[in-house]
Amino acid sequence: MLTRRNAFKAAAGLAATATVGVSQGALAADKSIKVGLNMSFTGADAESATRVANGAILAFDDANATNAIKGYKFEYVKFDDGTATAGQYDPAQAATNAKKMVSDKGFVAALGPQMSGAGKAMAPILSEGNLAIITPSSTNPDITNPKFAAQYRPAGKAIYFRTVATDAFQGPNMANYMAKTLKIKSVYILDDSGAYGVGLADAFQGQIEKLGVKVLGRDRLDPKAADYASVLTKIKALAPDAMYYGGVGQAGVKLAKQSYEIIPNVIKAGGDGVYSTDLLKGAGFPAVDGWYATQASPHVTEDKSAEVFTTRFFQRFGTHPDDYAVTCYTGAQVIIQAAKNLVAAGKEPTRDAMQAAIQTVSLKGSLIGTVEFDENGDMKNKVISVFQIKKDTTKALDDTEGQYKYIGVAPMA
Repeated sequence: MLTRRNAFKAAAGLAATATVGVSQGALAADKSIKVGLNMSFTGADAESATRVANGAILAFDDANATNAIKGYKFEYVKFDDGTATAGQYDPAQAATNAKKMVSDKGFVAALGPQMSGAGKAMAPILSEGNLAIITPSSTNPDITNPKFAAQYRPAGKAIYFRTVATDAFQGPNMANYMAKTLKIKSVYILDDSGAYGVGLADAFQGQIEKLGVKVLGRDRLDPKAADYASVLTKIKALAPDAMYYGGVGQAGVKLAKQSYEIIPNVIKAGGDGVYSTDLLKGAGFPAVDGWYATQASPHVTEDKSAEVFTTRFFQRFGTHPDDYAVTCYTGAQVIIQAAKNLVAAGKEPTRDAMQAAIQTVSLKGSLIGTVEFDENGDMKNKVISVFQIKKDTTKALDDTEGQYKYIGVAPMA
């Protein structure tokens, strides 16, 4: 198993430290294509961050090993936007990381962030530096919404690209599933006060109300609070059919534990923030059993077409990839293809050239299908996948691929 330490050649927990990785085949004579890799390696989502980032590492190392672009080698530099103080992603640290990348003209592209709150902090800084970034998992739609262009891309050009759909689809499509398939008649909504959680819960609430499901209430959780018994007792008294949570692991772990104790028979669901090894480990069974979760991408890790990738990923890192490891791998492939297109045209893969090349790239035959971006940086193909946690004792209890059972694609309407 490749540990995080030797994968990045330095301790992963230092938020202010960037660490560098280059394949062993890199030659001194080769020019470097330098890519920032920003994830939440410290805090509640650290293990998921490592798994997701490993998708990119595999892609870049493969490109270097096969000499994908003659005369060039990819250099990935890791940045951690999680801090011990925040206990998860920290927007201030994310902004600091963006400033470091922008100030170093050697960076020509970036991958990440994992979380939308970090993305909102990074996007305007990256825009001013015209440094394109591809996120494999941040789904808040505001960052790429042209209505907020002055805030998140003040320099004008699209710089925030995604290999996932946004919460404009994740929230409403799950609302469709819960109303039409699970047949719920009432729901209580919670969020964790973060950009991702609030946006996801807002999108879910808007659609579930349109479908005639009664929203009995909504509350905002403090991720650092230890006890959610008060709000859960209130929910118990209202007796909703379901509870929907918009948020990530720091609050989600505690919510899963305590909701099992107080409202064990209520249907529980959330977005991709509750699809994680961290939730399985932190809350554990039986608390997490039965939870529904979504992913803002096609589910491909169980497909025959992904068998070579999943086998190689496990052999290299000792863990099974999830779908966001695939979307991160795909994001790295986009960067590799963009650089390859430039070099083939006789152009240097500079920062400005890479932004333009990523905007117009058409990556065909990837594990998630053809990848193309609209003028705002969003994926043209939009799929939301639904899962339910069902305990499988034949698999490791902290293995997402073993414990999250794929239900299908959430309905668009």
